[in-house]
Amino acid sequence: MNLLAALSADWREFLAWPWWLAALPLPLLARWLLPPARDGSAALKVPFGERLDAVAAAGGRSLRGGGAGWLLWLAWALLCVAAARPQQLGEPVRPPQVGRGMMLALDLSGSMSEPDMTLGRRTVDRLTAAKAVLADFLDRRVGDRVGLVVFGNRAYVLAPLTLDRDTVRDQLGNSLVGLAGQETAIGEAIGLSVRRLRQLPERERVLILLTDGVNTPGTPDPMRAAQIAHDEGVRIHTIAFGGDGSVTLFGVRLPGSGGGAEVDEPALRRIAELTGGRFFRARDTSQLAGIYAEIDRLEPVKREGKAVRPRIERYPVPLAGALALALLAFLWPRRRTA
Repeated sequence: MNLLAALSADWREFLAWPWWLAALPLPLLARWLLPPARDGSAALKVPFGERLDAVAAAGGRSLRGGGAGWLLWLAWALLCVAAARPQQLGEPVRPPQVGRGMMLALDLSGSMSEPDMTLGRRTVDRLTAAKAVLADFLDRRVGDRVGLVVFGNRAYVLAPLTLDRDTVRDQLGNSLVGLAGQETAIGEAIGLSVRRLRQLPERERVLILLTDGVNTPGTPDPMRAAQIAHDEGVRIHTIAFGGDGSVTLFGVRLPGSGGGAEVDEPALRRIAELTGGRFFRARDTSQLAGIYAEIDRLEPVKREGKAVRPRIERYPVPLAGALALALLAFLWPRRRTA
């Protein structure tokens, strides 16, 4: 069985549809199975007519033929070879792939509902502003494998690493404040993202973490998680997001509810420095957009794709030969009988 599989694989390297070669004996079968054509006109009866019929029948079923007959046989053979699609394997090619593996970790804790951001001359909450900037960031990351992690009391993967950025954008748009709980499990978000990034080469592992709070007590320690990220070769860019909780009404800044905890900038800075990333502070939407634009300017990681050998189609050669032989057979001078 292994030998048959190996032979079949070898055939497929040169012929895309080798089963068309089974059509080669069809004209021969037709000559043997179909009765010879007879003339319905009156004929001269001779005493030895049965012997002549036998001779004629044997001649009609022989493989021998002269002139145009052999040309037609060769044309049919070349036509079957062309139908089998002969191919030639080209030189191995490794197409370059540009991009990196990137996890986006987004805080969905209760403080992200603070309406202290401006988007298009209207006041919005922090999550709405973050989603708008992130969606624009995704539009520019062509070639990246992007995943989305959201965190609150716990961290959850909304979108695994994928080249389908539209799916990530849809999941981002459907996320809501409190979807993962009201608290801020930064350490767990880092740990979950690192586990997802392990499948990629080290140089391509990037995590962008956005939060507006402080790690919730009782959840995994962010610095411990950052150390694991460092050991796994994951670079973390941290973004401390959020204003002072004030809102704007008719151009007048009013104090907000102040319900959200102050963002832990020192801890986020240490996480970025430990993993080789950068720390950013965004107090409004324009600053956040500028941060993601700066991250977008990171030099993409170039890696070679899987080597492929292009298949060069060679069927035009036997097809042209078949047509030429058929034309030659058509033009071949036929013997006239008196």
